[in-house]
Amino acid sequence: MINVTSSSPVALSDQPDASRPHSDLDPVIISLHDVYLSLGAGHSRVDILRGIELEIARGQSVGLVGPSGSGKSTLLMVMAGLEQADKGKVLVDGSDMSAMDEDTLARFRGAEIGIIFQSFHLVPTMTALENTAIPLELAGRSDAYDVAKAELEAVGLGPRIHHYPAEMSGGEQQRVAIARALAPRPAILIADEPTGNLDAETGKEISDLMFRLHKERGMTLMLVTHDPNLADRCERVVRLRSGQLVEDDHEQASGAVAG
Repeated sequence: MINVTSSSPVALSDQPDASRPHSDLDPVIISLHDVYLSLGAGHSRVDILRGIELEIARGQSVGLVGPSGSGKSTLLMVMAGLEQADKGKVLVDGSDMSAMDEDTLARFRGAEIGIIFQSFHLVPTMTALENTAIPLELAGRSDAYDVAKAELEAVGLGPRIHHYPAEMSGGEQQRVAIARALAPRPAILIADEPTGNLDAETGKEISDLMFRLHKERGMTLMLVTHDPNLADRCERVVRLRSGQLVEDDHEQASGAVAG
């Protein structure tokens, strides 16, 4: 493991971005065509996604809303390559995710897509710094701890980098999760109910942070939430019901980022 006490921090602007050959060419970063997904077998088989057609512009913030069981989180997982569609095509930055083997998909996801969950999914025996460095170490980055430290400072956790999850509040743990998701500088940030386990005040702080970083870094943000106020901060809101897209509002308010 890389030495945690590395003493040559790098500026975030000095970090090399992952290679994205389509980034200057295609304004559409996520494209789903006739996507179906079912779970179970026989009489217990349930249709989760049914004929989803959706295109997401590069750098756009999109809220996915709908009742419980409508397929919101599953749709996010399909976009992230964590679930495989039964039918249809899922293109992310011009690459067909269904055509990738598991190793290629894992490398692609690690470079292109940051994921934040409602539960923070931090390793309890690792410090904030070590947790944040995980995706960078997996990618073989020699500067993993320097970059992780810079990312933790960017989310306001500079003084807490050597603390363990049990020594941190829920809001601080989610900040670590955000730093970990953003450390590889992904083109896409996927967030599944990122404030669901937080109180209202802490949730607002986390959403402010997430939207600020989305704006500063020009990432595409895909957000699942039951909170209409949080969804309304997105530039676009897509509503699902029973696995189908039933509403697509492109007219959401701009300038929704809190400072």
